[in-house]
Order: sequence, then structure tokens, then C-alpha cells
Amino acid sequence: MTATMIGLVKAERKPGAVLKEVPVPAYGPDEVLVRVKASSICGTDVHIYKWDDWAARTVVTPNVFGHEFAGIVEAVGDRVTNVKVGDHVSGEGHVVCGVCKSCRTGNAHVCPHTRSFGITLPGCFGEYAVLRASNVIQNDPKLPFEIACLQDPLGNAVQTVLAGDIVGKSVAVVGVGPIGLMAIAVAKACGSGTIIAVDINPYRLEMAKTMGADVIVNSKEVNSVQAIREATNGEGAEVVLEMSGHPDAIRDALKAAAQAGRVSLLGIPSKEVAFDLAEDVIFKGLQLVGITGRRMYDTWYQLKGLLERGRIDLTPIITHRLTLDRYEEAFDLMSSGNCGKIVFIHQ
Repeated sequence: MTATMIGLVKAERKPGAVLKEVPVPAYGPDEVLVRVKASSICGTDVHIYKWDDWAARTVVTPNVFGHEFAGIVEAVGDRVTNVKVGDHVSGEGHVVCGVCKSCRTGNAHVCPHTRSFGITLPGCFGEYAVLRASNVIQNDPKLPFEIACLQDPLGNAVQTVLAGDIVGKSVAVVGVGPIGLMAIAVAKACGSGTIIAVDINPYRLEMAKTMGADVIVNSKEVNSVQAIREATNGEGAEVVLEMSGHPDAIRDALKAAAQAGRVSLLGIPSKEVAFDLAEDVIFKGLQLVGITGRRMYDTWYQLKGLLERGRIDLTPIITHRLTLDRYEEAFDLMSSGNCGKIVFIHQ
């Protein structure tokens, strides 16, 4: 008889999801079976739940979704040597080919053959998950599961912040959802100068102050470009971290950047974005950096150093701890924006 578990499944190609009994995923000789202890909702999961155009183009159904998790290894395949039963683990969600030019030159995070855990492969919103052993991230058993499951999005924040020099530089974080909030903590821990948080949500702007922002700007109430310049002696921010993906926010981020500044672009627009390439990029000498996922595996070692040595504290970002059967409440909260990180505590 096939063993079963309860999982949150994207069963149909339309909005919503269903909690149902599904088979425990089978693991191969190079894979590990993990008992999931905690998982968290990502903005990507909201796209999947709402079923927008990106999800319709990208997501495989039916499938257990979710990709941010922490758990304990339950079983390992015959060829696995780097992981053992009982290990506390998380995982890198990008499953890459390992043999293309990107993979072989230290750029596996942009492998053109990437498959994605919880998006095109079965994910972690269930009692068990299967992961390729080479993608397993070892966790200190002392690290709480609810913090350990946040390492995937923390990696996004770390790569966004550390894609260039940060020490002593003024930083504007445009869009302070959970990853933007993490970016504030990372920038502060890594020695940035003034940190300016920009958003339209008062709830999250207050959280930004808690995470270390020096200046908060509600771009619904004031001109964010002007406010950033006022906070930087008229120069603009030397580093701009664009986390929202909103077309207006992207245009403002470019205008608010200082001459010869850096703009790291993590937010994903839902459509093409028009901007003045000549005036706002070329003549300003801006450096634009596209951010996707985490550098494999440089970013993981960086975030481990920050997290496990106590340089950053992610506890304030967790605003809700729910069981998986309360998924509708969780996704409604995420859609409202009146939350930080929502963690599912698995039984």
C-alpha cells in the first residue's frame, strides 16, 4: 500500500488550492526524503494561489507547491553520501543541470535548464518533501525550524544587497515586503550608511523601522524620488534595491539613484516596463544588476554566516504562525499586505 500524507495542492489551473491526501513522494538514489517541520509563504506562492499570467505560463499542475522549508531527513537514496537520516536541513530550490556553460562558470543560479522546487517540481507544503541531495542545505540543530525555513528568501535579500559595494553607502529599499525587510537587516549588518525604506503600506513601513531603516517614505503620500534625495543631501541613494516590481516604483528607483550608483532589481514586473534609458541610466552611469534566486552556493554561505553568528535577527519578520489547514487565512493575509512572514508549523 502506498503511504500517503496531507499536502496543499495546486490541483487545477485556476485560482485557489486544495488540502488533500496525496502519496508521500518517492525518492531516488540521489535524493533525500525530508519530514517538513516548518514552511513559509513566498510572493511566488501568492502568484500561484491567485493564478496570474506568470503562474499560468510556468507552473506545473497538479502539484504540491511551496519552496521555503526546514525539516529533518527521514531517508536517503543509495548513492547519497553528504546527508544522513536525522540531519536538520533546508534546500536550494533551483535544480540545475550542472553541465551548461552557466553552471560550469559559477553562474548556476541562471542555468537555462533550471527546474524549480514547488513550481515545476513537487514542493514542501506537505508532511514530506523530496530534494536532490546536492541541493540540501545543512542547518544547525539549534536553529529554530521557523527561522531555518526563511533562508531561501533571506538568500534573495543577501544577493540583492551584496551584488556590489555596500559599506558606508546610502541605501534605498523600494518595496518592504518580507524580502525587502530582510534586505534592510542585511544592509545594516554589512555596514551600510543611511537606509531609506519606501512603500505604500503603513504596516510594513513600521516593520521597516523595526528592522533598522533610518528613514521611512510612504510613496502614496509623498514624492519618493524627492524624499530619497532629501535624505541623501540631494545626491540620491548610492544603492537602490528595487523589491516591488511595480513599473512606477522601478522608474522612481532609477530616478532616485545617485550618479554612478547601483540599482539591484529583484522585483518582477507583471508586464514590460518603459523608462528613460538615456537620462536615467546611461547618462547617470548607473549599474543595473538583475537578481534571481541565490548564487549557488556563495549566497548560502554568506547568509549562514550572518544568521548563525547572530548578525541579523529574523524573528520580528514572522508575524503569523499557522497550521497548514489555515492556508486560506494565510493567503488572504499575504494578499492584504498586513503581515510579515507567515510560517506554517507542520505537525
